Parts: sequence; C-alpha cells; structure tokens
Amino acid sequence: MTETITTLRRDLAAALNLADRFGFSEGICNHFSVVLPGDEERYLINPFGLQWSEIRPHHLLLIDAEGAVVEGDGEVEATALHIHVAGHRANPRHRAILHVHMPHATALTMVEGGRLEMAHQTAVRFYNRMTHLAFGGVALGRDEGERIAGAQRSDSSVDVIFLDNHGVSVCGETVGIAFDDLYYLERACHQQILAQATGLPLKILAEPLVIETARQIEGIRAEMAETHFAAQMRAHGK
Repeated sequence: MTETITTLRRDLAAALNLADRFGFSEGICNHFSVVLPGDEERYLINPFGLQWSEIRPHHLLLIDAEGAVVEGDGEVEATALHIHVAGHRANPRHRAILHVHMPHATALTMVEGGRLEMAHQTAVRFYNRMTHLAFGGVALGRDEGERIAGAQRSDSSVDVIFLDNHGVSVCGETVGIAFDDLYYLERACHQQILAQATGLPLKILAEPLVIETARQIEGIRAEMAETHFAAQMRAHGK
C-alpha cells in the first residue's frame, strides 16, 4: 500500500506540473484528484494556495470522504471537495479526475453551440465520451458538485464534461489515462478553433468512419496513454 500511495503521489504531482507547463493551469485555481486503493474512502488532492509548478508529491493532501485532512499540511478548496468527491462516487471507474479551465477547451464552453466536432482524428478519440452541462455557478456547495457528478452517473461512458461558461473535467481510470485525455482534448479544441478562424466550414467526418476510427483508437488508448504519460515524466524529470 505504501508503495502504491507513493506512486500515486508521484503521478498526481507530475500531472499537475505538466499541466502547468502546457498552459492548462489558471492561477492557484483548479484541482486534480485520485482515489487511493483500499476499503476506506480516501483521496489525494492538491492543496489550496499552491501554484501547480511548485507542487511536489509530499504537498498533496490525503483526505477522507468529508474532506478532512488525514495527512499533509493545508486545506482543500471548497469547490475541489464538492466536484471531486461526488464525481469519484458517481463513477467508480473514474479513479482520477482533472478539473481545469484550459484555454481552448474552455473557449468552446463560451460560445453558442460550442462543441468539439468530429473534424479531425484527435477529436474522434472523444466520440460518445463527452457531455455538456449548463453553468451552475461556483461549486461552493454540495448541490453543484452533485449536479456535475450526475453527468457521470447517468452515462458511465462519459469521461469529459464540458461545463458551459466554466471549464472542463476530464476523468479516467488512472492519472496517466486522464492526463493523456486532458492533453489531447486541449489539442483537439485548439485545432478546431484554428480551423474555424479561417472562416471556412469544417469538414465533418462521416459517422460510419467516425465510429470505426473511434473503435480503433479505443483499442490502443489506455496503453498509449500510459506510455505517453511516462514519456512526459521522463522528458521533464518527474
């Protein structure tokens, strides 16, 4: 168990550092979490007040289901507690939840009809894995956290939640898998926005081709994600 916790601390801290390096962070806001194995409900989460680039494994808080700090120094931001605990409970497959306001994905939540379209193979990896929720205010209470978690509970295939006028939550079976989706989601949204900036219509892929391509990607996605995350950690000395 100790080795597992050590590994999870390393991975979650690395994900936060890498997310900052790629421009996914915003001030001292936003939050990443991961479920610890075992019978007790325990989570690792970044503490309030630290910039993501300075977070190291020992900075991460070990908290219980009520948000009480079991191990570590600092406090859990209220929105982090409400979004993450409810989300992990809603879909046990979502061992890691990464909540960000990264620029291009968030930009799509700010425009009428903003959706990630099936116009590039990077976008296709998210086919039938996304949903959108209307803005519900800052998640300072349990109700908003439960509302967001409802999207995970009602459709277990949903891994990406676009929160209108807010940001996105990306969920996955491991930190590495969730981070890989976070990375490629922002790239897909960036590609679409660049294409739309030309003023020309998007070339939407035919649905049968989308379905087949999504099936192909899904078959290799987890292995590729873990390999990519390990490579990013090596490249940046994590």
